[in-house]
Amino acid sequence: MEEKIIVESLSPIEKELIPCLSEKYIFLGEILKTTNRDKTTILRAIQFLEAKKLVEKKSTIKKIVDLGILGVNYMKKELPERVLLNKIVEKKSVPISEIKSSCRLNDNEAKIALGTLKKKAFIEIKEGKLILCADPSKISNKMPEELFLEKLPLDLDSLEPEDKFALDNLKSRKEIIEMKEEKVISVRLTKLGVIISSMNLSDNLIEQLTPKIIKQSSWKGGKFRRYDLTSPVPRIYGGKRHFVNQAKDYAKNIWLEMGFKEMTGNLTETSFWVFDSLFTAQDHPVREMQDTFFIKDVKGKLPEKPIHRSGYLKKSGTKKEDWIVYGIKKAHEGKINGSSGWQYDWNEETAKKVLLRTHTTSISAQTLKKIKENDEFPAKYFALGRCFRNETVDWSHGFEFNQTEGIVVDENANFRQLLGYLKEFFSKMGYDKIRIRPAYFAYTEPSLEIDAFHPIHKKWIELGGAGMFRPEVTIPIFGRHVPVLAWGPGFDRIIMEYFKINDLREMYKNDINKLREMKFWRKV
Repeated sequence: MEEKIIVESLSPIEKELIPCLSEKYIFLGEILKTTNRDKTTILRAIQFLEAKKLVEKKSTIKKIVDLGILGVNYMKKELPERVLLNKIVEKKSVPISEIKSSCRLNDNEAKIALGTLKKKAFIEIKEGKLILCADPSKISNKMPEELFLEKLPLDLDSLEPEDKFALDNLKSRKEIIEMKEEKVISVRLTKLGVIISSMNLSDNLIEQLTPKIIKQSSWKGGKFRRYDLTSPVPRIYGGKRHFVNQAKDYAKNIWLEMGFKEMTGNLTETSFWVFDSLFTAQDHPVREMQDTFFIKDVKGKLPEKPIHRSGYLKKSGTKKEDWIVYGIKKAHEGKINGSSGWQYDWNEETAKKVLLRTHTTSISAQTLKKIKENDEFPAKYFALGRCFRNETVDWSHGFEFNQTEGIVVDENANFRQLLGYLKEFFSKMGYDKIRIRPAYFAYTEPSLEIDAFHPIHKKWIELGGAGMFRPEVTIPIFGRHVPVLAWGPGFDRIIMEYFKINDLREMYKNDINKLREMKFWRKV
């Protein structure tokens, strides 16, 4: 009698699954192929059958070798050692001092490329230059590491000897490969399940009472499927905004409530707005390809001269100094009163180079120009947007990140007010305690850094910088020095603590299971 009741309670998917099982364990992958059903549906059916004690499920963990973040990047391009090797083949020799610039590698990549090629005996060093010493026919063949990366993902236990060799070589290099654990599920019928599988499972039972069935009275003489109200049901996940966007919306509201207006800008900008307008010297290391993503073979435009429609300057009293480009040139060359500048000849062509913005402060510089043109004093603006830097990726650094920017333009603005704005914002973001310490930036004086203590990594992490714009920034824009409070903390680092994220790389992996479980941003 018990078996009959169980059969009457089976759903259509359970009836479909039972004939595919046996007393021996069968892997979930094989079941999916047999039933041609999706994984979620089958797992749900297994869960229902488990509750009825008709099946037993076994889970084992399998280690998988897969591409890391840098591994994915190198698969799109090439490994650093291959880039360097190709350059040596092309130029016959490469000076050690030019490895980074000629191959567009950062410090870490240049060291790894040089060490790897020396270890493989592909090159030798003569008079400070890298010379090819390997058989040219071997060079064209892919290295074991390259072949290995192309095969990934792979089961760790099934690696061939040559794959293990490549894995050992790549393990010491950050972010090229990563080890994942994958759950492998297998299922078998219990003794009761075997009995049920031998019974007639083809009875047509009414699954639900619909308006059509009621209207046609087709339920008469029919038999309804039994329902077990104690059986577990799948969890339903409602739609929601990405947790980072939730936090961004909240942060924007903080600035709006404090009387700020939002400013926006382009992801790609000229060096003029990203660097020159912010008094960053044209030979500063931050402008190198190793630190910045420049757009190849693209030149931008500089702000136009203030020309009146009659062909003359805007006003009869307007001077050449009113052109922001000329003012910034003077600031860099040390021709502004009270400043020695950077003591070099400023180059317009360098300022026209286009790049992915490295900070949202470029928006602040452009907004200052609009404030001057509209005679909008005092003024308060904020921005929250994406930035890009050629960083070595680790738990606290990424190629791209969100930054929250702010400026206050006021004749009476002072450093104490700057501290007040920052403390108020971080307090509303959930930080009861932050550390503020002196710092240096090319475009602010005085300058400060904001730090927060990370409880997992047990260290203070930098959230971002702030300060008051130097006269070399404000005079070319306003024609005189006007106090401007400015800040630009990294927003992604700010929200790590609330979401219990200990590695920035986890923030944008978009693992659907983690996104479903991620809590809502709720702050008072």
